Amino acid sequence: MNDGAGDDFPNIIPLGLDGMLVRFADTLSDSGNRAALAFRGVVDGAGIRGIRETSTSLASTFIAFDPVALSHDRLHATLRELLAGRDWSDAPLPGGRTRWTVPVCFEGACAPQLADAAALAGVSPDRAVRDLTARPLRALALGYAPGQAYLGTLDANWNLDRQSALTRSVPLGAVIVAVRQVIMFATSGPTGWRQVGLTRFRCFRPDHGERPIPLAPGDEVRLRAVSEDEMQRLAGQPDAGATSEALA
Repeated sequence: MNDGAGDDFPNIIPLGLDGMLVRFADTLSDSGNRAALAFRGVVDGAGIRGIRETSTSLASTFIAFDPVALSHDRLHATLRELLAGRDWSDAPLPGGRTRWTVPVCFEGACAPQLADAAALAGVSPDRAVRDLTARPLRALALGYAPGQAYLGTLDANWNLDRQSALTRSVPLGAVIVAVRQVIMFATSGPTGWRQVGLTRFRCFRPDHGERPIPLAPGDEVRLRAVSEDEMQRLAGQPDAGATSEALA
């Protein structure tokens, strides 16, 4: 294990007065993301006094702590001990996850760049939809906007380059493809990537009391292709027709 420099992973990097980052990779990979999610679960379950919050990115776990209650040296040593306990490259994902099935329209105005994205991926638009809906995708991370989900990973042919021009705004619920990932936009906004679908499912629901963000990192999401008419009909149902089930 490396303690903050070089190419060896995992490594521990102090961030300011009250944060530490544990990195498992410097590029997106299934093993790096799995390790970050699993390690966060272990840290959360360890009941370490002084840790305020944990979170994950695509391949890292962030720990926020109270430096008065928990010194840098003590936390660093504790993290080293936890990391030494196993090979994190094949760590089991934490329990308590959810599998979601989310209706998405891939037709007409809902999918303005589906044909372009499919051509870049070397498939037909129909095959592109089959690729995007074929299997559950993991919620690799949430970010940019509250609850915005980065799902993956897609096959290598979906490692698409960014557009040369900026799309000024895509709508809330836009389904975007980018770098072997599917992103469900939690708000409207600009993007340099391609919109291939639209969902009425909201990744951020400020009117939902204690759980405004339905997805969690590590959850699985399967996209279900629906017509534009069905998507509009489902919009009035709870979670816009999305369903969920607990994973073992």
